[in-house]
Amino acid sequence: MTETVIGLDVGSKRIGVAVGEGSFAFPHATLERTNVRDDVAKIVAIARERGARTIVVGDPLTMAGERALASEKIDAFVAHLARAWDGAIERIDERLTTAAAQKALIGADVSRAKRKQVVDQLAAVGILETWLARRRR
Repeated sequence: MTETVIGLDVGSKRIGVAVGEGSFAFPHATLERTNVRDDVAKIVAIARERGARTIVVGDPLTMAGERALASEKIDAFVAHLARAWDGAIERIDERLTTAAAQKALIGADVSRAKRKQVVDQLAAVGILETWLARRRR
């Protein structure tokens, strides 16, 4: 049986959610941010519904690979998530995942309105694919 994993691209306005099964990651949802308690509750509900045991959160490092203000905000979010989630939480470098997702959508001639709806999901897919690839090695 393959393990189901949830991937998150946590932004200030939206959270992209992806689901990984086996070696593949798929876009799942874009959550509009409300407050951290409700955001975490939605993520935990998705993870439980999908039978996940691990949540992978993108860590927004600087281009030099250093931690900055954005990483500190994710630290706080992960702390809230850890209080609500009894499974594993792992973090992985997410540098350029949103930029890569935007570039792919622009290359596919997706409208700006549609890109806004799915870019965070695709960034979450990129985060999760990176984690899955590292795990396979």
